[in-house]
Amino acid sequence: MQGKAPMPDGQVADAPSDNWVDRYAPEATRPYLRLSRADRPIGTWLLLIPCWWGLALAMLSDQSPRWEDAWIALGCALGAWLMRGAGCTWNDITDRDIDAKVARTRSRPIPSGQVSVWGAVIWMCAQSLLAFCILLTFNRMAISLGILSLLLVTIYPFAKRFTWWPQIFLGLAFNWGALLAWTAHTGMVELPALLLYLAGICWTLFYDTIYAHQDTEDDALIGVKSTARLFGDNTAHWLKYFLAAVVALMAVGVVDAAVPNASLIALILALTGPWAMGWHMAWQLRGFDTSDDKRMLHLFRLNRDTGLIPLIFFCAALFA
Repeated sequence: MQGKAPMPDGQVADAPSDNWVDRYAPEATRPYLRLSRADRPIGTWLLLIPCWWGLALAMLSDQSPRWEDAWIALGCALGAWLMRGAGCTWNDITDRDIDAKVARTRSRPIPSGQVSVWGAVIWMCAQSLLAFCILLTFNRMAISLGILSLLLVTIYPFAKRFTWWPQIFLGLAFNWGALLAWTAHTGMVELPALLLYLAGICWTLFYDTIYAHQDTEDDALIGVKSTARLFGDNTAHWLKYFLAAVVALMAVGVVDAAVPNASLIALILALTGPWAMGWHMAWQLRGFDTSDDKRMLHLFRLNRDTGLIPLIFFCAALFA
């Protein structure tokens, strides 16, 4: 498993070469920002977008947007950045021995020696406490959901050790914001939020299976499981199933949210969201090539735009 040596100046191997952390952040902060994946913002987007889906559909459902929703949207953005950082730090603490054996991950701050384990623990706690302070500004039910999500965050790094489906655990954690943001607006968990949550989990299975194909050879050697290894040459077929599930579940969630109070035009606009998202996912599959790691990383990163597509239509429906 001979891989690339750590990048110059501590840069992580799969971070964009022109990322802001390595270019502009004070040198002393760079290892910790790298630990939080601040040099790779795609994960923050993938954690945040389901939050904004849930908030937009909640406003569409009851037709009562209010100024408080602007804070919910901003609070979710700040919380996503912090909790993604805390979650990645926890992931790197638990995976430090595995990361040292994988070409793509051995340049991460802990296995490369940039940050000690105890330093990482302190950094993780600091990020989590800041995120908790933001969570406390939401209603009680949303606070309870936020605390409950810590169980999923804690379990996820260990999933690849005992199941071929660790991407499901990632989906459970990464899409929890759809439930939380809906509840922050409405005060309760309702069926459209649950359907949106399930759609998000299927979306995570889609994009993270693509991502996991970068590591299949190393994962096989060290015994780490993933859907990419499980599906192998049949991955493209499975991705089509996940695509169909995303579109169907999200569409049903939109109908259930919009029918009671929204206009017909608003319903049509909102339903265009999952349809357009499905087409974007299908377009990604046209370039799917498991033998090209750079292509897999590029397709994975495209999913920020994939997730923003339905959000644009949900927001447009609010004004219809």
